[in-house]
Amino acid sequence: MQSKDSTSEEKDNTMTASPTREKVSPSPKIVSSNPDEDTIAFSPLKGKAPANSRIVTAASVQAEDVPTIPLGSLQTISALEPEVAVRSVATTRSVHLSPPLVAPPIEYHRTPIEWLQVWWDGIRPPYLLLPLMPALLGSILAWTHTITPNTPLGHFRLLHFLATLCVVVALQIGANLVNDYYDYIRNVDISNPLGPGGLIQQGLIKPSNVLGLGLIMLAIGAIIGIVLAFTGGLLALLFGIFGLFCAFFYSASARSLSSIALGELAAFCIYGPLITSGAYLVQAGGHTTNSSFLSVLLYSIPLGLLATAFIHVNNMRDIESDLQAEKRTLAGILGFRLSRALYLLLLLGAYAIITALGLPHGAPHLVLITWWTLPTLLVAITGVFRTDMPSSLHVSMQVALKLSTYFALLLIIALIVSALIPVLPHIPTHLLPF
Repeated sequence: MQSKDSTSEEKDNTMTASPTREKVSPSPKIVSSNPDEDTIAFSPLKGKAPANSRIVTAASVQAEDVPTIPLGSLQTISALEPEVAVRSVATTRSVHLSPPLVAPPIEYHRTPIEWLQVWWDGIRPPYLLLPLMPALLGSILAWTHTITPNTPLGHFRLLHFLATLCVVVALQIGANLVNDYYDYIRNVDISNPLGPGGLIQQGLIKPSNVLGLGLIMLAIGAIIGIVLAFTGGLLALLFGIFGLFCAFFYSASARSLSSIALGELAAFCIYGPLITSGAYLVQAGGHTTNSSFLSVLLYSIPLGLLATAFIHVNNMRDIESDLQAEKRTLAGILGFRLSRALYLLLLLGAYAIITALGLPHGAPHLVLITWWTLPTLLVAITGVFRTDMPSSLHVSMQVALKLSTYFALLLIIALIVSALIPVLPHIPTHLLPF
């Protein structure tokens, strides 16, 4: 009786390649040498055969005959392989900027002009138009109220006007830099390539330097504002303190104004009645009447609404990154549908108010030339209603800023012309350009 192992050995098929000197066809010839074993013989065409080889099964070979790789060689190969580091991709509360592996050569060090360009991009120059336009409007309104037939050119305080511009620009730059620092601390706009500033996020400037310069600019604005408050009166001082408070706490602290859905309200107050009235009081020397001050407030509302629309579409663009950073904005709470409706109301509200100010009998009808910005208004509206992509909303945000600037400039021109037309006969001819 044979065992199963011997039986399996008899049934194993063995393939043997043996040389032959005879010229045979390239097809293999099967020779039956054993009823239970098939042998396949290959013969080359030209009689040149390779070395005799035999392919056998593992059962017929001893373990010592099988070639092996020394364990030391495997360990050497394993040691030469690079280590694989597994890192988490989850968001963290802090950002670590690793030092460069290779220090840049001396020729790549930034020159003072290049550093100036870096800081210039970081302070967001287009955003400076937001406070400059209401400051210009308030100063022009104060000047036009001094134009009479006896003083056809009015009284304009140039130094006070320039100081007012310095205050609003310094506060705006300080607010932008402080915003960059606290966005870095709270991981806001880390994954947003469209976010402005980014001096820290791009590794250009140290966080402490950004915060330090921001606080210095806020201090400069506060000091100049206190000096101007002596001419603008107590109300101008209160406006300045409130503006300084909003500039810092718009982004600072964990409960900043922009993180508790008060960013739009703060923008309306600052870029509307606050700056316009403050500039008016400084230019007027603190002397005003109730009717004049009321007209200043009315003319400041359209600029505040347009600036708020700009801030609102900026928050719409950053909805995803703000939610990721647990920053609650009004756009994030309302969602895209209601945010679009609010954006439309802000824009149309500005035009409705300026229309109501220009249509009545005896009103300065020239302020209606602000309707020349209607094509830009349509582009700003359709751009927001046709998309929800951040890149497209970024373009709409730029259009909204352009609309606010053009609207303010046309309004200022209309107020100047409306004030000068009645007193043209009283202006000395040598001062006229025609």
